[in-house]
This record gives sequence, C-alpha cells and structure tokens, in this order.
Amino acid sequence: MLGIGLLLAIDHPHQHLDDPQSEGLPCRMKKPTMLIFAVASHNLPEGMAVGVVLAEFLSGEAGIALAGVVSLAVGIVVQNIPEGAVISMSLVSCGLARRKAFLYGVASGAMEPLGAALMLARIGIMTPALPYILAFAAGAMMYVVVEELIPETQAGRHSNVGVVALALGFTLMMVLDVALG
Repeated sequence: MLGIGLLLAIDHPHQHLDDPQSEGLPCRMKKPTMLIFAVASHNLPEGMAVGVVLAEFLSGEAGIALAGVVSLAVGIVVQNIPEGAVISMSLVSCGLARRKAFLYGVASGAMEPLGAALMLARIGIMTPALPYILAFAAGAMMYVVVEELIPETQAGRHSNVGVVALALGFTLMMVLDVALG
C-alpha cells in the first residue's frame, strides 16, 4: 500500500490503448515514451527490493539465506526479459529502428541496478526499514501491473493471451520460490 500511495502521489503521464487522452500529469510525451517511463518507474523499486535483500544477507542480521537473494534476483530477471521485449516491440511498431528500440528496452531495465546500489549504500539502516522498502516495491509493482499492463493486455482479438501469460508467470515464480528457498 505504501508503494501505491507514493506512486499515486507522483503519478506519471500515461495513456491507455482505448483512450486518446493521456492520464496523469499533463505532458507532451508520445505514448512509447510514456511506456518506457512506466516500466522504468517500477524497475527502480524492483532493484531496491533486490538490494535490500542482498544488503540484509550481507549484514547477516536478518537471517536471509543466499537462496532467498538468488530466487528474488532470478525471478525479477525472468520477468524482465519479456518486459524489455514488450517495450522494444512497441517501439518498433511505432517506427523506431530495431537496434535503437532494443537499447531503449535494455535502458528501461537499468533502473534496477540503480535501485539495488542505493539500498546497498545504506546497508547499515536496512534491517528496521526492510518491511517498508519491500512493501513499497510490492506496491509499486502492483500499481504498474494493474494500472498499465493489464488494461493493455485486454485490447485486441486475443485478449486471453495476457491472462495466460500472467498465470504462467505466477506459476513460474511459485516454482522458483519452492525450489530456491
């Protein structure tokens, strides 16, 4: 909830497929640029989550196992691959060159190492803040998924593809959770 509240407070401009008017703060950005910022805005808290868990593992105070750090990092990497592909494909469909679209897709994920580095830099104060930071990361991810990604998957003829992909992704994360710790 903390993450959702903060993201609502700093709501970035965005636009849904079925609405020609942008939502959020007024801006002149085109839809592909808004998509990049939407994904980048949730990649920062994802990186923060990995950084917090890694910082706690390194400090040894919270009883976090290396398997927990690895499972979280692997889970986020697994979902980032299709996420970057979606950004790149959207940019190509808007007329951007494939190479440039790929670089923008990769750049949107560059916020994660930044978030992790921010948390690692604060390794000494992580233990008491761990629940709040993880709550922020979870809330930010839920906000972006519900506000941006789910509505986009329901457009077009094959709207069940998004639901199937969500179910498969959830199943994969549960398998990783059980297998790694």
